[in-house]
Amino acid sequence: MSILTKKSEEFLFSYLNNASPTGFEAAGQKLWLKYLKPYIDTYKVDNYGTVYGIINPEAEYKVVIEAHADEISWFVNYIGDNGFINVIRNGGSDHQIAPSKRVNIHTKKGMVDGIFGWPAIHTRRGEKEESPKLNNIFIDVGAKDKQEVLDMGISVGCVVTYPDELFVMNKKFYVGRALDNRMGGFCIAEVARLLKKNKKKLPFGLYIVNAVQEEVGLRGAQMVANTIKPNVAIVTDVTHDTHTPMLKPAQLGDIKAGNGPTITFGPSVHNILQDLIIDTAEKNKIPLQREATSRNTGTDTDAFAYSNGGVPSALISLPLRYMHTTVETAHKDDVENVIQLIYHTLLKIEKNHNFKYL
Repeated sequence: MSILTKKSEEFLFSYLNNASPTGFEAAGQKLWLKYLKPYIDTYKVDNYGTVYGIINPEAEYKVVIEAHADEISWFVNYIGDNGFINVIRNGGSDHQIAPSKRVNIHTKKGMVDGIFGWPAIHTRRGEKEESPKLNNIFIDVGAKDKQEVLDMGISVGCVVTYPDELFVMNKKFYVGRALDNRMGGFCIAEVARLLKKNKKKLPFGLYIVNAVQEEVGLRGAQMVANTIKPNVAIVTDVTHDTHTPMLKPAQLGDIKAGNGPTITFGPSVHNILQDLIIDTAEKNKIPLQREATSRNTGTDTDAFAYSNGGVPSALISLPLRYMHTTVETAHKDDVENVIQLIYHTLLKIEKNHNFKYL
């Protein structure tokens, strides 16, 4: 039986369908905070837009559960005299999927529709076809020249997002853009809801953090870690389902959507906290997969772990197909198991829990 309510799923769809590009996360953060407010005691917003709800704000011992709120996008970088627009990345946007995609250009005059154009197949001749690259993809807004583009309100620096919306495939998979990682923001909000619903009293302060600017270097997490100064951090993000065509599990790890969230082994992950999570999964019969990283995790885990002289941190990840595309795909069971794993782990953490090795 699903732990999600009708209200939960309505929030999920509205939240993931809303644009939240890196550096421009405010609209999505407002939606997230509105949903979270009934389940927390108070909240704070930092100077760059990271939002965090707090349960037991008076407690000295602080536990963070965290996800990031931003999605990949593009910046208008150049407007040609012919009215076509060139872009640069805002985060890890994939240039190969761009041709033929519809886009929304965010301007002070409102949203402008556009498309990534591409030469028709009939016109591409020669032994080797040119593939999409950052220096040849372009946006068409139907303008006759540069001045018409400017008159629309489009200027260098306008952010560009994809309008693709969330849907359910085969009753089992959520599919859409920005599951990385607003699905994580949804999960931690649901943890707060379950704590309230089940009347659980935590012996510590819980900080439910939805950080900005992860896609450009973990920047939001770096800032908020130094503000909160937590004692423990549990981060959730996405990882790769390695069982789709063209991927090699022997190189990338053996992770499959539908088989449960993953726990990551790596230098920034605290072994004692990790063992607590694994033990929690086993005792609550929550399926759990394992993966390893040789240096950093590439997630906000690293920002928390190496802040404030070292914060015991761990990473719980949602297996995802087709990351950084408009059809990111996650199994519904995995989403619910991420929620359950974080929820039950919090119930295992004691007041002033000792995570020291010696």
